Amino acid sequence: MRLAEERNLDIVEIAPQAKPPVCRIMDYGKFKYEQSKHDKEIKKKQRVVDIKEIKLRPNIEEHDFQIKAKNAARFLKEGDKVKATIIFRGREIVHTQLGQQVLKRLAEQVKEVSTVERLPRLEGKSMIMILAPVKQEEVKQA
Repeated sequence: MRLAEERNLDIVEIAPQAKPPVCRIMDYGKFKYEQSKHDKEIKKKQRVVDIKEIKLRPNIEEHDFQIKAKNAARFLKEGDKVKATIIFRGREIVHTQLGQQVLKRLAEQVKEVSTVERLPRLEGKSMIMILAPVKQEEVKQA
């Protein structure tokens, strides 16, 4: 404490969990500034993963399906998850196998940029499948 007072500096506790606690003689204002810069840098490197939804129908036309698949691939390349939803109306709910076929076809179409996180499952009047983006390291190895 005497050394810190002589140099007009502060004693800053660096590691309070250690036995004995680690302290350093430094300027506290400068320490706080460096800490906030470090925190901002870490926050900048973080990526928030959104879930983008693509809605399909069990009897979707080929061109419409290709556009939806292209959009799903774009979302996955950007690092977002994709929630593919098949909406059944009226008596279409009887033919759930058509919805499963469309979702499996979508998963097959975007398999190089995604992995199936949740298999197709019926929830109410819709069938949902979730696709997650493939990590960049996995793409390089393939």
